[in-house]
Amino acid sequence: MTIANVLLVDDEVPFVETMTKRLTKRDLSIFTAHSGDEALQRLSEKDSIEVVILDVKMPGMDGIETLGKIKAKYPITEVIMLTGHATVETGIEGMKLGAFDYLMKPCDMDQLIRKVSEAAAKKRLHEEKIIEARMKEITSRRA
Repeated sequence: MTIANVLLVDDEVPFVETMTKRLTKRDLSIFTAHSGDEALQRLSEKDSIEVVILDVKMPGMDGIETLGKIKAKYPITEVIMLTGHATVETGIEGMKLGAFDYLMKPCDMDQLIRKVSEAAAKKRLHEEKIIEARMKEITSRRA
């Protein structure tokens, strides 16, 4: 069984290929993108994506800008920021914009899997609450 459906976003193609192999072996379903624009396109195509692993430093639209756009359009999709150039300021900015967590490259694979599992569980809980609220709304209209 798949732990989570994940979108891996990084402009470094070899990194994406290696991580895709490693994460797939650990029961994650991986979709990939190499830019912020491509990430937004993937999210519009695949509504099953629960967690985005997003590189901070990318040419064009960087990770922080991409995070802002993801959260604006897909507010319950969880985003884990990943960078080799971590600064406290960038981490704080990402968390303020709604990132689930922030990890340094290279990150410990077990830690990343744990964070993805926690993020996917959080998204599923949000989805359940939304469904419950809609059901209450529907049944209250009938009463």
